[in-house]
Amino acid sequence: MKYRILGRTGIKVSEIALGCEGFVNKSIDEVKLFVDKAYENGINFIDFYSSNPNAREAFGKAIEGRREQWIIEGHLCTIWKNDQYLRTRKIDEVKEGFIDLLKRLQTNYIDVGMIHYIDAESDFNNVFTGEIIEYALELKKQGIIKHLGISSHNPDIAIKAVKTGLIDVILFSINPCYDMLPPSEEVDDLWDDKNYEKPLINIDPVRQELYELCQSQGVAITVMKAFGGGDLLDEKLSPFKVKMTPLQCIHYSLTRPGVVSVMAGSRTIDELLEALEYEKAELSQKDYANILANIPKHSFIGNCVYCGHCAPCIKGISVADINKFTDLCIAKKEVVETVREHYAVLKHHASECIRCRSCEKNCPFGVEIIKKMKKAVEIFGY
Repeated sequence: MKYRILGRTGIKVSEIALGCEGFVNKSIDEVKLFVDKAYENGINFIDFYSSNPNAREAFGKAIEGRREQWIIEGHLCTIWKNDQYLRTRKIDEVKEGFIDLLKRLQTNYIDVGMIHYIDAESDFNNVFTGEIIEYALELKKQGIIKHLGISSHNPDIAIKAVKTGLIDVILFSINPCYDMLPPSEEVDDLWDDKNYEKPLINIDPVRQELYELCQSQGVAITVMKAFGGGDLLDEKLSPFKVKMTPLQCIHYSLTRPGVVSVMAGSRTIDELLEALEYEKAELSQKDYANILANIPKHSFIGNCVYCGHCAPCIKGISVADINKFTDLCIAKKEVVETVREHYAVLKHHASECIRCRSCEKNCPFGVEIIKKMKKAVEIFGY
């Protein structure tokens, strides 16, 4: 298992993590087996949004005596009422739901307290100017929440959250289909087929702005819906009408700027093991570029998607990394210190490019890489 640093929190987490879907309708013994299998394979990170009391209790018992081995994203504002999960903004319910989470998980702290599901601007304003943010910050002051985050499907809202300076982690929905759509307050727009009927060109600029902003600010992105709820794994259901594999979906998410970990929503041990294959798979098995380069009606042409097809460079330059760091500086209109540091530790730099253009021949998206290398030298000086 590879581990990444969860942005400015400094916490080391597995790049493949758990959603909590695998705990629903399972016995405590079944959940323990599931959790043990995940941990044996190096997973130490979970997003726990569910308010289902049985799922909470089962996971709590599964990690009993080894709480410190797990990094938990636990959500505020989720409650269980009338035998179903609900999102709430009523402060009494928020407090009751969070106390229940601590009790059932058998813990006195949550590593990342996530304010659950903010997609609308009115909801954002309500949360960030009222009792909910006050409660979350008080929990953080007391050490009950170590770091603060939100979950969202709307890049406009996620950007606003980052700019408050209060948020360390964003749980965000990322896959190549969703990335082509403009921001919306209606989450259903992400999987509405009619939104994919018109031609779509490249990653939506607001989504790209979010990823680059998070990278530059040290705000970690954790990923939900990497498989589009399973739709991307089925040619008939996929908005692109092409089938991707779990490994391709995971790799796409993990190559976005700012992304640290993918919460694989595995419901069975077999699905979990399938996701874990990512860690030992060949690059050719993870490669998503040829699929994205040949999607009917939609195009990523001219845009670097950091797929790595430009490799190998005869000078050993990591072209995808240099493009990523260059794009970050162009987006910010300045050389962010953290980006400068990431660039500096690369083994080879843009100034070493001999302009053989083998990378451009390999690129399935027609990116003018030589121009990108020249721009990198302008920005970083070497």
